[in-house]
Amino acid sequence: MCLGIPGRIIAITNSNAKLATVDVLGVQREINIACVLGENETASDCIGAWVLVHVGFAMSRIDEREAELTLQLLHELGEAQAEARTMRESAMP
Repeated sequence: MCLGIPGRIIAITNSNAKLATVDVLGVQREINIACVLGENETASDCIGAWVLVHVGFAMSRIDEREAELTLQLLHELGEAQAEARTMRESAMP
């Protein structure tokens, strides 16, 4: 299973190599945007777009609402995992 994390493209770092900076919850990383460029689109046209990021690549575009819902779900899953871990650690032998 692969997990794509929503992020917003905030800058183009190398248009020839199709590299951009994406912001994921305040963390900025350089990613490849070749998979999300339209046929007649330049890299700069992607600034502001929401994308699903997986292993350094923008795999698909998503709308802002879908990004918000996905980030909320990931946050809730993280909280549930932390609670389960706490319960396991405090379980009686």
